[in-house]
Amino acid sequence: LLRWSPWGRPGVKALVTAGLFVTTLWNLRFFLNPSKGSGEDSKHREPLVILVWEWPSKQVPNVSRDVCRELYGITGCQLTTERQLLHQANVVVFLHSRLQPGRDRLPKERLPGQNWVWVSLESPSNTRALAEWNQTFNWVMTYRQDSDIFIPYGKLVPNQSATVNIPAKTNLVSWVISNYHGTQKRAEVYKNLSKYLHVNIYGKANNKPLCKDCLLPTISKSKFYLAFENSIHRDYITEKLWRNSLLAGTVPVVLGPLRANYEQFVPADSFIHVNDFGSLEELATFLKTMNSSRYQQFFAWQKRFSVKLYTDWRERICTICTAYPRLPHGHLYPDLQSWFNS
Repeated sequence: LLRWSPWGRPGVKALVTAGLFVTTLWNLRFFLNPSKGSGEDSKHREPLVILVWEWPSKQVPNVSRDVCRELYGITGCQLTTERQLLHQANVVVFLHSRLQPGRDRLPKERLPGQNWVWVSLESPSNTRALAEWNQTFNWVMTYRQDSDIFIPYGKLVPNQSATVNIPAKTNLVSWVISNYHGTQKRAEVYKNLSKYLHVNIYGKANNKPLCKDCLLPTISKSKFYLAFENSIHRDYITEKLWRNSLLAGTVPVVLGPLRANYEQFVPADSFIHVNDFGSLEELATFLKTMNSSRYQQFFAWQKRFSVKLYTDWRERICTICTAYPRLPHGHLYPDLQSWFNS
């Protein structure tokens, strides 16, 4: 391989060639056997352990398998509800509705480098006793877009089907309401709107509960649905829009945050905002006198998108692993209540 000079030593050119050949073989060794990298790399590939301190729903699913990968294609993520694994957990998840006043229900200590996540899908109006949790949680996981981990109730996903499906309509407006309180803004708006048009009301509040499989078929028969939120807060846009309106195939009449906030989630021409009108009488007239071609325009979004609902807590919690690399470490929320009410 080496060309010898008359003095019995390899020539410079031959030495350089040999050096390049050896270097190439050495690099190729790591390319062909990536598993023999550094111990730090191997450690990095270990699954991220997410401990859910108390499961959000009454029925606790089986998370012993690799559910994040099997169900949602998220790799390197291990969910557990076994508290004895606390000392192995990278992240511990706490749902606010499961937290009791006082800290006796929390772990006694937080491991160095372990991050605690506060989770809530409720609005600030329906969230109590936040002041007790100052300097407790590293990250927040809510419906707010500025959360460390953003978990919306739904979203539109691209779908180039170019088809529009509008179910047959037999009535004008419907509303499903379980918890009716006269002091809520939605109760006031409904009361005044109903002076000008008839609203078909379903749900426990009207002694007309709908079974799970009856909900969408019933609502789909209405041209419009009152997607009225129980309280008005930034980004608080719930299943009333995503499931009861858009997925059901009816046009949402929304009461919630400002129109501009809704337009961050759905096209401007896919819904009607109560605030678009000077009075509820004007709104009622608009709904009652709308012609067929104008009505169909509200469904143009279906040509480009379809609705994805987030209903499985496993999927929500698996997203922590997706967000983990970009999340700030060592940060604590000094005043959770101030942040949530901002």
